[in-house]
Amino acid sequence: MTFPDTTPHDAAESSVVSLDDGDLHVFRDGPRDAPALLLVHGSASSARSWELMVPLLTGAHHVIRVDLLGHGRSAKPGDRGYGTGDQARRVGEALDRLGVERAVVAGHSSGGVVATALAEQRPGLVTALALINTGPSLDAYLAPQSAAISPAQWPPSDKQLRDFASSGFSRPGYQVPREMLDEVRLMTFHTLTATMQGTTEYLKQGPLPARLAALGKPLLVLFGADDRRWDPASAGDYRVVPGATVELLPGLGHTPIMEDPERTAAPLLAFTARQAGRP
Repeated sequence: MTFPDTTPHDAAESSVVSLDDGDLHVFRDGPRDAPALLLVHGSASSARSWELMVPLLTGAHHVIRVDLLGHGRSAKPGDRGYGTGDQARRVGEALDRLGVERAVVAGHSSGGVVATALAEQRPGLVTALALINTGPSLDAYLAPQSAAISPAQWPPSDKQLRDFASSGFSRPGYQVPREMLDEVRLMTFHTLTATMQGTTEYLKQGPLPARLAALGKPLLVLFGADDRRWDPASAGDYRVVPGATVELLPGLGHTPIMEDPERTAAPLLAFTARQAGRP
């Protein structure tokens, strides 16, 4: 069940969706009768990573963000539920509880892997997909350029987190907001590593372009051209998906949704407008 909705029709709302295997924290913004746009965050992040994008999207969409299990304000069980398939199933159940029957789904980084799994599980729910800096396969992964964090160092300091996150941003002078560091500290070391392992296992089972080609869903792929975690040239692998739109964003790194939300929102809005038949 969800907490009762007592907010205005288009106001921001934060609520908890209670599921059998862990409660999920959900944000909803924009008109509830507008087309639904689900935003899925990546590992070592939370729904708040999309905050700068949300005001740019709510003019045309009912924007929904979910803290995946183990992240943000969602539950953090210690022994289960962090595989990509489980994360996707749980997001689908949350949308069911919210009464959302169809949605365009956008995922950042490993959130794009969860979005793909959701489309495989629930093809009637997902109308189209937008993947932002989501590596197509493990072959595209670049060697880590940031310091690892050990269990003994948890919870990490600001400096450790900034070092850990350094490869996620490439825009000169960009400083990771303190609020996002605090979001990572809400995780446990287990939820961090188990989620990342879940992404790895899913990609081992099959690359995303082949999965998406089989689904036949409209696809937008955005990639920061200076990504230091996934080879930006690998964005071209998605061109095997019929009709896919692939666009590189010069000067941006792995996290364009935070580095330059306006430049990231523009192609996403153009894509969703086409899906809705708007000019």
